[in-house]
Amino acid sequence: MALYIYEREGWPNLRWDRAALAGQLAHVRHRQGRLLGRMEGLGFSLREEASLRTLTEDVLKSSEIEGEVLDKEQVRSSIARRLGIDIGALKPADRHVDGVVEMMLDATQGFQAPLSQERLFAWHAGLFPTGYSGLSRITVGVWRGEGAGPMQVISGAIGRERVHFEAPPAKRLAAEMEAFLTWFNGDAVDDPVIKAALAHLWFVTIHPFEDGNGRIARAIADMALARSDGSSQRFYSMSSQIRIERKAYYDVLETTQKGDTDVTGWLGWFLGCLERSFDGAEVTLAVVLAAACFWERHAGEAFNERQRIMLQRLLAGFEGKLTSSKWALIAKCSQDTAGRDIDDLVKRGVLAKDAAGGRSTSYSLAGEGKV
Repeated sequence: MALYIYEREGWPNLRWDRAALAGQLAHVRHRQGRLLGRMEGLGFSLREEASLRTLTEDVLKSSEIEGEVLDKEQVRSSIARRLGIDIGALKPADRHVDGVVEMMLDATQGFQAPLSQERLFAWHAGLFPTGYSGLSRITVGVWRGEGAGPMQVISGAIGRERVHFEAPPAKRLAAEMEAFLTWFNGDAVDDPVIKAALAHLWFVTIHPFEDGNGRIARAIADMALARSDGSSQRFYSMSSQIRIERKAYYDVLETTQKGDTDVTGWLGWFLGCLERSFDGAEVTLAVVLAAACFWERHAGEAFNERQRIMLQRLLAGFEGKLTSSKWALIAKCSQDTAGRDIDDLVKRGVLAKDAAGGRSTSYSLAGEGKV
């Protein structure tokens, strides 16, 4: 029977080929520094908006990796409320969304504080505020126990399951997590980006909770990346890129967890994924700058509260088509009022009718206002 990485001689002393990764690491760190330099050159409000967008995507995509779809506006509102960012009307968020947001913000805003067992337990409790994962009752805020049985990562139909990985038995968790936390809070690794990659792999391999291990592993990696940036503001989203590359992510994890303690392959993939996440940051920056230009162009114009809320929604990346019915629903007004608001913006050249298609007329930002 094949051994898993944690059963190999030398675990948990992971090793890698530093010479093989040196060039890639230097390139990634250079791009990281250039990106952060560009962001520092923006005004405070633009950096704040870029960080809000990035954190929102990070929370959404980390959940999507596990097959869970959260409400974008709830996530954005929950983050803005906790960071004191004014985005107009705030959409109420349910307990589950607030819990995921609290975990991510605690990891990235409190990146300098030590990671502890109690902190991880709080994150886990936040992810599962009702004590349920889907329809299954789970033990929350403690390491998984013997009663939960073997912790396996499985795919395939019932009767034809494929076991991709089986985590260490529950009796090993206290010692495994003590070793992990001592390492994470120490300075044994020279480069914090390498540390982020190792922490992600190490934690998800231990799999200390009944559920939520992937999301917590990515939060820990984000915490280490915030340390590498020296900033609580987030301008790139590793989880968003992992979501795009989800199959490759799971494949390289499985290969690494079924291999020996040489994790050069995992580190190379992580560095490549991180660099590709910087491309996504460039898109975010372009959207933020376009939104700033929009408000600058219309600085002397008066918009009522409903119009301002809806324009902010459009500039933030409105999902689907904007119709008068959606306007009325979101702005909490009548259909007639929504129609008057929209007609006013069309006449002023702020909105434009989309090309015909479908039963309802839809609208988009006009001309240069598009982002």
